[in-house]
Parts: sequence; C-alpha cells; structure tokens
Amino acid sequence: MPDFPEPNVNIKSRAVPLNGREVGPAPWKPPQKVEELYSSTNGNQFASINRPTAGARTQFEYPAPKEGPFQLYSLATPNGFKVSILLEELGIPYDAHVVNIGKGDQFSSGFVAANPNSKIPAAIDFDGPDGKPISLFESGSIMLYLCKKHNRFLGKTALEEQQCMNWLFWQMSGQGPMTGNFGHFMVYAPDNEIGARNYGVARYGMEVQRLADVLDKHLEGRTFMVGDDITIADMACMPWARALFEGYKHKSGVGARQFLSADKYKNIKAWLEILGKRPAIQRGFKVCSGGVPKPWLAQQSSKM
Repeated sequence: MPDFPEPNVNIKSRAVPLNGREVGPAPWKPPQKVEELYSSTNGNQFASINRPTAGARTQFEYPAPKEGPFQLYSLATPNGFKVSILLEELGIPYDAHVVNIGKGDQFSSGFVAANPNSKIPAAIDFDGPDGKPISLFESGSIMLYLCKKHNRFLGKTALEEQQCMNWLFWQMSGQGPMTGNFGHFMVYAPDNEIGARNYGVARYGMEVQRLADVLDKHLEGRTFMVGDDITIADMACMPWARALFEGYKHKSGVGARQFLSADKYKNIKAWLEILGKRPAIQRGFKVCSGGVPKPWLAQQSSKM
C-alpha cells in the first residue's frame, strides 16, 4: 500500500461527546483526494486486504469437478447461503469450495477466473449454454441462472415470475446492501471510531428496520413470498432476514436482534420458522461453514 499524507483530521484525538457526534472547530470538508483518508480505515477487520485495485494477488487453482459440473466458490454468509440453499433445494450434484475472505482467498487466480470482482459467492458451470463452461457471479445472477436452467422456483405463472423478480431485485439492491452496511458499523468498524459507528448504525439501522417492515407487511397472511410454494424470492430474502435474529453480534454482547428490536416483526419470524424446517434449507445453511464444504458429508464419513 503506498504512503499518503495524513488525513486532515486526527482520528486519534477527536473529541466525541456521549451522544457520539464529533465536535470540531469547523465543519468537515473533503481533502483533495480520497487516498489522503485511507489510513482512517485502519482498525476495521478487513483493513489488511482492502485495496482500491482489482485482480489476482496470489496463484491458486481449484481442483477439477468431482460431484458434478457445477462448482460453487463460497462461504457461510447471507449472500453465500442464498445460492447454497437453492442448490440444495434443486437437489443437483455440485462441488462446494470454501473461500476464506478473511485471508484473501477471493483474490486468488482461481477465484478471480470465476469472478473478476472478487466477491463471494461465485461459480462455474462446466455444463453451461451449448455445453460450454460459464463463469457466474453476483448471487442474484447465479440464482436466476440456476432457476432458468432447471425451470424451477420462478413461480407458476408469468405474473408470479415477475413478482419473484420484484423481490429478488429488492433484495439485491436494498435488503442485502443496507443490512451489510449496518453490520459493518455494528461489528467490524474500528473501535475508536465512536462517532462514525454511532452515525453508521443509526443511519443503516433505521433503513434496515424500514426494509424489515416492508417485508413484514408483505408477509401478512402469506406462507411464502410469492404464490403458494417456495420460490427464488424466499431463498434470496431469507438469509438476510435471518441475520437480524442470529447475526451481527457486537463483542459487548449486544446483537442485531436486540439493537433493532427484531422480535416485533412477527410475520418475518413465522416465515423464517416455516422455511427453517425444510431439510434442504437446513443443509444450505451449513455449506462452506467451519471451513468444510459440506459438513454433513464429513459427519457421515466419520460414522462409517
């Protein structure tokens, strides 16, 4: 990482009152270049791998397919769960490869070949269109590709299919990014950035609550998001909704569930409970967890 001038504000000595808003002699103004502020991100849990450039940083190639032509490169995160849940619901053969994003595995040559954007999940279908391999990235794109290829989970009518698209794009553009931004400030941002963290959790926390309210109101009187059966909409939205109840726990012990008062979203809770009973979804939540591609297979092998 190149050396840049120090930021125009000393982040170590700022005065932050109890309400968390910074006090300074003059309003903030941007420096001439963002690079002058890079050092202010030091202390966040991904600081060691954050760079403003793309491309492979290490050489590593993934093994050839074993279980099936579809290869998943992922981790047990809400975005990763979206695709692994769908794969398990489809019941198709596939290989899963754990990508440790904390160690920078997403910047290996093998992963970048699947996704030049170096974000999980990514995939390669060696039996793509016309029988040719195709690289797949962005969780919504991967899900839509799989649903179209196997002609499943897009609703039973043209109307339901479009409703599925509405909610898939809602999830991709709103629910996922906003919840992730909240999670960053809640859990991963530098400890000393009190003012920034208070602003971040308030700004994004409020928006996450609004989005949860949108989903909760939609689910009133419904078992599934679209129609009378599970669809891509349920599988895309469920992991991020689940994170409000089970994820983003600060080391103080305060988690998203308490902080955002998530228990008030009764319809979401009931919907999560119904979906959570499905064996395929239960397996989907285990894919690429604990450093193991499919933990239930490892458990079966240990019993033999």
